Amino acid sequence: MDRNPSPPPANEEAGEDADAIGDTVYSKHWLFSTLTRLIQVRPMDLSNDDEEDLCKVWDMAMDKDVAGFLQEFRATDILLGVIAKSRCPRLTEICVGILGNIACFPETCLTLSQNEELGEVLLLLLGDTDPPTLLETCRYLLLLTCVSQKDVCSLWLERMQQQPSVCSNLCFIMRSSTNTDLLEKVGELVDKAFDLDEGLMRSWVTPKSHPEAGNGESCVDVASCLLEAGKQLRSESPNGLEIYLHILQLLTTITEGIQIFCAANGPGKAIWNFLCEVVCEGLCQTDDLPVVLQEQRGILVQAFAVLQALYKCQDQWSLTLIGRVLQVLHFHSEYKNTCTEEEYFKNEQLQTLAEISAEFLADISPDISKVTIELINNVNILLFQSLVICSYY
Repeated sequence: MDRNPSPPPANEEAGEDADAIGDTVYSKHWLFSTLTRLIQVRPMDLSNDDEEDLCKVWDMAMDKDVAGFLQEFRATDILLGVIAKSRCPRLTEICVGILGNIACFPETCLTLSQNEELGEVLLLLLGDTDPPTLLETCRYLLLLTCVSQKDVCSLWLERMQQQPSVCSNLCFIMRSSTNTDLLEKVGELVDKAFDLDEGLMRSWVTPKSHPEAGNGESCVDVASCLLEAGKQLRSESPNGLEIYLHILQLLTTITEGIQIFCAANGPGKAIWNFLCEVVCEGLCQTDDLPVVLQEQRGILVQAFAVLQALYKCQDQWSLTLIGRVLQVLHFHSEYKNTCTEEEYFKNEQLQTLAEISAEFLADISPDISKVTIELINNVNILLFQSLVICSYY
């Protein structure tokens, strides 16, 4: 089906006022009977009729009155029981989706979040192998409850830190999934979690805080997993790539992150090379119009911020990269001279990009002479080789 079926109207025979849920036209009787049938659904099977009716409940739960009614009817416990015994990915996905819609509202979200058993089961679902279930878990439940609802976000962040499998499961998704939507939502979740809780970020990037995986793998390398996800999203989702670059930028704000990037066998060099490719080959081309650079400013802000941090511990440089930095500064100067003062000050992201670019160029400046000398030497070598070849022929 292209969309979930429309929810059923209230039962007119029973009386609209008596059967309607709150101010809606949805039927209490129908919802009761559907949830009762849900308890009896076999773990391995989901009939077409049951799937259609549960999808109606999924849609209905987007209404505040219905979400409250489901909470009063203890639908959370019913859904939790079904998820726990389900061996049908579609059934699990639908149940998680219903819970996600219930969590959209502050009152029902608070009640749902205080259910310790539910919190544990939902975090364990991050280890599920079904992409749609993972997508619903990340997009609706964890993002909405962990990030959007200020009254419960600290509770979910604490759970995420206390349950080691959350980090390893998310890292597994980032380094192995090819599902663009899933990678984006996992990135949003990690980004928001790190932004809200520096302690969580520190614990996840500190190798000793993670027990070894059961299959014998070494401790989780969060930075390398972020890099793999960024590579996957590079050509498919500029928005997703920007999210992962922002996570890497967050890692550069803590000592533990810098230590990882500077480690001899760490991921710093690979991240540097990837970002140089992104900036020099995919962005800031010499024939790009100013409007193109405007569209790219979000990714450029994150990329230059990470490159600047990496430059301080990576003994390498790139003339092409320096040219891209100068191009951004030139564009900023032209934009500032042609737009109104009001337009300029509204474009805060472009101002940030100009500041980071100027700081990055200032850091590189002491080594520009070294780069120039090296370039001259390379040119002389090439000229000498050319003369030798000519004389031979």
